Amino acid sequence: MFEGLRFKHWSSERDAEGIVVLALDRAASSVNTFAREVLDELDEILERLSFEPPKGLVIRSAKAAGFIAGADIREFEGYGRSGRVLDAISHGQRVLDRIARLRCPSVAAIHGHCMGGGTELALACRYRVASRDPSTRIGLPEVKLGIFPGWGGSARLPYLVGAPKALEFMLSGRTASAENARAMGLVDAVTSAELLVERAKELIRKPPQRPLAQRVTAWATNTWLARQILAPMVRKQTAAKARPEHYPAPFALIDTWRKGGALGTRLRNEARAVAKLAGTPTARNLIRVFFLQERLKGLGSGTAHGIRHVHVIGAGVMGGDIAAWSALRGFDVTLQDRESTYIQPALERARDLFAKRLKTADRIDPALARLKADVEGHGVADADLVIEAIFENAEAKEAVYRATEPQMKDDALLASNTSSIPLDELRGAVAKPARFLGLHYFNPVALMPLVEIVRHDVLDADIEKRALAFCKAIDKLPVPVKGTPGFLVNRILMPYMLEAVRLYGEGVPGPVLDKAAKKFGMPMGPIELADTVGLDVAASVGRELGPFLGLEIPPGMESLLASGKRGKKDGEGFYRWVDGKPVKPEVDPNYAAPSDIEDRMILPMLNEAVACLHDSVVDDADLLDAGVIFGTGFAPFRGGPIQYIRDTGADALKARLELLAQRHGERFTPRPGWDDAGLRVER
Repeated sequence: MFEGLRFKHWSSERDAEGIVVLALDRAASSVNTFAREVLDELDEILERLSFEPPKGLVIRSAKAAGFIAGADIREFEGYGRSGRVLDAISHGQRVLDRIARLRCPSVAAIHGHCMGGGTELALACRYRVASRDPSTRIGLPEVKLGIFPGWGGSARLPYLVGAPKALEFMLSGRTASAENARAMGLVDAVTSAELLVERAKELIRKPPQRPLAQRVTAWATNTWLARQILAPMVRKQTAAKARPEHYPAPFALIDTWRKGGALGTRLRNEARAVAKLAGTPTARNLIRVFFLQERLKGLGSGTAHGIRHVHVIGAGVMGGDIAAWSALRGFDVTLQDRESTYIQPALERARDLFAKRLKTADRIDPALARLKADVEGHGVADADLVIEAIFENAEAKEAVYRATEPQMKDDALLASNTSSIPLDELRGAVAKPARFLGLHYFNPVALMPLVEIVRHDVLDADIEKRALAFCKAIDKLPVPVKGTPGFLVNRILMPYMLEAVRLYGEGVPGPVLDKAAKKFGMPMGPIELADTVGLDVAASVGRELGPFLGLEIPPGMESLLASGKRGKKDGEGFYRWVDGKPVKPEVDPNYAAPSDIEDRMILPMLNEAVACLHDSVVDDADLLDAGVIFGTGFAPFRGGPIQYIRDTGADALKARLELLAQRHGERFTPRPGWDDAGLRVER
C-alpha cells in the first residue's frame, strides 16, 4: 500500500485480515501533537487508503506518553500572527473529514491523554476504544484557550452523544476517564492497555450498535426546535459563570451549535467562528497563559529531586493539606504536631481528599498508608525534605529550626511555608542555610496550583533545582521569588484586599465590592476572599507587609478580629457562612457606588506588580504574570498584570494612580518602575 514511501511521523502495518494499524510517533517530540507536517502526512496516507480501502483502519499512538495532545499550539499562535487561522482550521477539518468518509470502518485506539485535535480525530473515526488506565483522559479543552473545537469537534459531538452532554463537556473544558467517556457515549468500548489494538480490531470485525437511548437523544436534542429551546437556556447557565465580554468562546460555541444544518454547513460555521475567536485579545492572552504554564512546568525538568520521605511540622489547615497532597502524589509523609488531637482533623481531611481524587479502595488505601501521624517527630531523621508549616511568627519558626535541624540527614532540605516573613531573617536560625528555602503553598492546597520557591542570599542553586523538581513531582507550578516581605503573590494581593476592606469601612457594601472585582475578571471578590483566607491570616500578613508597603490594617478588620470573627472557618466574618458558602446581605437597589471603586482596588495590585518587577522579585515579567495568575486567579483573559498594563497603556494607568493619590492619599503614589521600557513592549 505504501511501498516506496517513508513517513517521518507515521508508520503502518497491515495484518493478515487486511486491517491497517496506523501509528503516530511525532519525530523529535515527547508527545504527539498535530503540527502541519503531521497533518499533511496523514492527508497523504488517507488519500491512498481512499483508493485502496483496507478491511478496517485502527489509529493509535506509538508513544507511551499518550494518544494525541491536540494541535501544536505554538504553530497555531503563528497562524494567528500571520492571519492564516481560517485556512489552517479548514485544512485540519478536511484531513479529519477524510477519515469519516473512508469506505471502511475506522477506530481510534486511545491510551493516555487525548485532547483537542486528538479527540476530534477520534470523533471523525466510526468507533472509539479507550484503555481503562488512570492516565487515559479524553477532553476538548479549547475554551481554556479562548476558542472552541474547530476540527469538527463541535459539529460532531452533539450528534453523537446528544447536545446537553456535548455542550457541557465542551463548555467546561473538563476531561473524562475511559469509563466516564463510555457512559456518555463518547467511546464504544473500554479495555486494558495491552489489549487495546486487539479490541479495536474486534470493533471492525463485529461493528457495535449504539444504544437506542443514545441515538434517540442525539436526534431529539439536535432538531431545529430543540436547538432554539436549549440554546438560550444553556447560554443563561453559562452567563452565570462567565461574562461574554471576558470569555466570548463559550457563547460563540452555543450560537454556532444553534445554527445547525448538514455536517458540511456545521463545519464551515465552526471554522469561521473559531477563526474569529482566535483574533480576540482573550484568545491571545489565554494562549499566552498556556505557554506560561508550560514554562513553569519545565522549571522542574532535568534535575532529580532525590526526595522519598517528606516530614511536615504543623498539622493546621496548611500543614495538614501539604502533607495530604504529598502523600496523594506518592511520597511517604510523616505529620507532626504537639498532640494527636491536632493531627486527627488533618488525617480526616486527607481521607476525604483521597476518596475524591482516587475513587477506589485499591488506590485510596495505599495513599492513606503513606501518611502517618508523628507526634514525637521521629520522621525527621529519615526525611529528605522537612517542611515547617506553623503559624506566622518568626521566633516560633526559628525555635522549630533550632530543634529540628540537628536531627536531619546531611543532604535533607529544610523548607518553610511562611507566607510573608523574609527568609534573609529566618535563615539566621539555621546552621546550614544553603539547604534552607521557602516552599510557599496557597490555600486550598488541593486546588491552588502555585508554589513559590522562596530564595535568600545564600541559597544553594542546586537545592533550588531540587525544590523545583519536587514541585513538578507533586504536580504543582513553581515560581522562584526573592525572599523579601510578602514575596510575590501576597505582596501584590494585600494592597488589593486592604483597600477593599478600607472601602467597606467607608460604607461600600461587601457585595458591591465583590461584584466590581468580578466584573474586572477576578475569580472571587476581595471581601469574600478575605473571609475565605481568614481575617486572622490576612491581618497577620498585612502587619508583616504594612511597614514595607506603607499600608495599615483597616479598622474594620481589626474590630471583627477583636470580636472573634475570623471568616469562613468560624462561620462569620464580613459575611455569615452557611455550609461553606457566604450569605451576602441584600443591597439597596437605589445604592450608587463611588465611580472609582474598581480603580481603587485594582490599581494598587498593578502598582505593586510594577514595583516587584522593578525590584527583581522574579526574574522577568512573564514569571510575574504567571505567578499572579496561578497564585491569585488574576483575570487570565487579561494575560496577567504586566500584560494588562502593556495592553491598557502604562502612562494612562500611571496617570490614574496619580489622580487617586490626590483624592485618597499617598498609598496610591506610583511605585518605582512605571517608566521602565519593559512595560511598553509591543505584542
